[in-house]
Amino acid sequence: MKANEAENPWTTLSSENKYENKWIKVVENQVLNPAGNPGIYGVVHFKNIAVAVIPLDAENNTWIVGQYRYTLNSYEWEIPEGGSPEGTSPLESAKRELHEEVGLQAEQYDMILEMQLSNSVSDEVSYTYLARGIKYIGENPEEDEILNIRKLPFTDLVAMVMRGEIRDALSVASILKAKAYLNL
Repeated sequence: MKANEAENPWTTLSSENKYENKWIKVVENQVLNPAGNPGIYGVVHFKNIAVAVIPLDAENNTWIVGQYRYTLNSYEWEIPEGGSPEGTSPLESAKRELHEEVGLQAEQYDMILEMQLSNSVSDEVSYTYLARGIKYIGENPEEDEILNIRKLPFTDLVAMVMRGEIRDALSVASILKAKAYLNL
């Protein structure tokens, strides 16, 4: 029997907030699964939409940021990215992140990717913009960010993904989508 794509096969019996801070909320749902059996389904609700920006200059150079990621206890290279608070335009947040993290401003922004980041446990979505017409205006990182900025050809960025040197899911998907979008 084929499932109807529009029907939700899960039944939520009750929901309880288990944890909350200014970034996330964790909800535990008592459910009946698609087979009708009782179970628990935990959902992480993100209070921000994830935004990412790939800046490109006229020579197809781009900028990335390196930073320590607490959750993984590792140093990572990523495209400029951050959160867009509820009620804020993802594009405005992407412009802010581009300025804060790499000190750039762009004349043109094209949204190239909308993505669900981990839809089995969270409701987090992301938007990636390709930014062109680049001008340096000076970076302004947040107090909890210690960033290294690196300018490199976009083709080198793709090579970093292919060698596994960039592992952040939003960065990997965005870079590969930009490569296809730009036909490079």
